[in-house]
Amino acid sequence: MSRILFVEDNDRLAELIIKALVRVGIEVDAFGDIASASQAAGLQNYAALILDRNLPDGDGITLLRRLREGRNGIPCLILTARGAVHDRVEGLDHGADDYLAKPFAMEELVARVKALVRRPAEIRSDHPVLGDLELRPDEGIVVRGPSSVVLAPVELQILLCLMQADGRMVQRRRLEQTAWGLSDAVTPNALDVAIHRLRKKLLGIGSTVIIVNLRAQGYSLHATTEHV
Repeated sequence: MSRILFVEDNDRLAELIIKALVRVGIEVDAFGDIASASQAAGLQNYAALILDRNLPDGDGITLLRRLREGRNGIPCLILTARGAVHDRVEGLDHGADDYLAKPFAMEELVARVKALVRRPAEIRSDHPVLGDLELRPDEGIVVRGPSSVVLAPVELQILLCLMQADGRMVQRRRLEQTAWGLSDAVTPNALDVAIHRLRKKLLGIGSTVIIVNLRAQGYSLHATTEHV
C-alpha cells in the first residue's frame, strides 16, 4: 500500500476522504495542523501530500514551502475552498503538483491522488546534460556550475523529458502524460504553471538554457550563448 500525508482540520471531511482512499489501497496519516504534519513529514517518507490551506496554525502553503526548502520533493495536492485563479497559481508556484477546490467529487479526488502516488516513467540513473545544465534525478536537483535548485517531482519529469528530446519539440500531451500519467485529469493549465516555475528556477541559478513555447503545440529546450 502507498501511504500519504493528509493535512485537513475538518474532521468530517477528513473522515470521508480517508475512507475513500483506503478503499483503493492508499493508507493515510491525517493531521489537523501544520506543526503535527511537519513533524510527521520529518519521520516518514510519504508517497504524496494532500494539503489544506486554511489550517488552525496558518496557511498550509507554509508547510509546503518548508518541505521544498528542505529538499523534500513529495508530490503535493493542494485542497482548499479557495477557488480563485490567483490562489491556484500561488499554490502551484510554491511547488504543488496539483490543485483541487472544494466542493469536489470524491471520485475526482481519488483519481488525482492515484496520479500523484503512481510511480512515473522510470528515471534513468545517469545525469543528462544540456548546455550549462546537469540534471541529477537521483537527488531531485538541476545544477549549473556551483549553483543548484530543487525540483518538484512534476518539474523533474518535465525537464528530464525536454532534455532527452535534445532540442526537439515535445508535444504538450506527452509532457502532461510524463508528469501526471496517461489518463488522469490535472488542473487546467497545470503544465503551463509548471513550465513557468521551471523557467524561474533556471533563471534563478543563472542558466542560459531556455524553454521555448512553440505556438501552443509544445515546448522545447535550447542552450543559448548568453543570459536572457
